[in-house]
Amino acid sequence: MIIGKAAPAGAAARQPADRFTGEVWIDSQGTAPGGPAMRNVLFLPRSRTHWHSHSEGQLLVVRHGRGLVGRDGEAPTEIAAGDVVWAPPGERHWHGASPDSQMLHLAVSFGETHWQEEVADGDYWTS
Repeated sequence: MIIGKAAPAGAAARQPADRFTGEVWIDSQGTAPGGPAMRNVLFLPRSRTHWHSHSEGQLLVVRHGRGLVGRDGEAPTEIAAGDVVWAPPGERHWHGASPDSQMLHLAVSFGETHWQEEVADGDYWTS
């Protein structure tokens, strides 16, 4: 058994603009050696990740609020508290809060994350 320790309470950090649009805060929930990275991610309204993929996939568990998730070539899908999203290995995607709600999700990321360009406003919100 290997135990990964969470960061101390209050250790959330605002995230850089080279990976996120808007105000996004991440609180690490620990990573065991060789295991997935687990993070609570808080997106303020209209905030989102840039396009990215994961070499071994990513699981999102929406804890609070409403958001959007987008796959390359498709319109975004609304998600809300209680929803679970699986992005398979190599799938280009993004996720974030809806325009009028914040969203908190647990992100369990497997393997390496490959960051790409910012999500255009037209790809983020199509209504």
